[in-house]
Amino acid sequence: LYFSLFDECIDKYDVYKVETIGDAYMVASGVPTHNGGNHAPEIALMALRIRQEVSGYTIPHMPGRTLQIRIGVHSGPCVAGVVGTKMPRYCLFGDTVNTASRMESSGMGGRIHISSVTQAMLNDHGNYVTEFRGIIDVKSSVVKLKSITGPV
Repeated sequence: LYFSLFDECIDKYDVYKVETIGDAYMVASGVPTHNGGNHAPEIALMALRIRQEVSGYTIPHMPGRTLQIRIGVHSGPCVAGVVGTKMPRYCLFGDTVNTASRMESSGMGGRIHISSVTQAMLNDHGNYVTEFRGIIDVKSSVVKLKSITGPV
């Protein structure tokens, strides 16, 4: 059910679902087709939509508990390519991917965490409401996290 809901949200934006690992989705924008620097707002709007769609959704086997998704968004260069011959997959690699993943895994439930790099890109495309969340150490890099709460 969640996966169908996420896929429906993803289809409404210029994003590409790279892979699903367990209950985690990896989504990118600007790959494999470059979108002229619109990747930050596309990902941000998609993330806001997903969070809105799942807000208040009660977990069927855990009455009284609602789904608390964590989303990590970072912008930067990456390497992409098809890997494998038996089951070839389009994969993304690099520090940008790793940073976004660590932001998600260290994130708070129900929050969309963005890096200062993504924040700067969003500022170029309109106003988004954010609040400072803290600083995390991500594999020899320090990332200043903000939570995005919506467009203005």
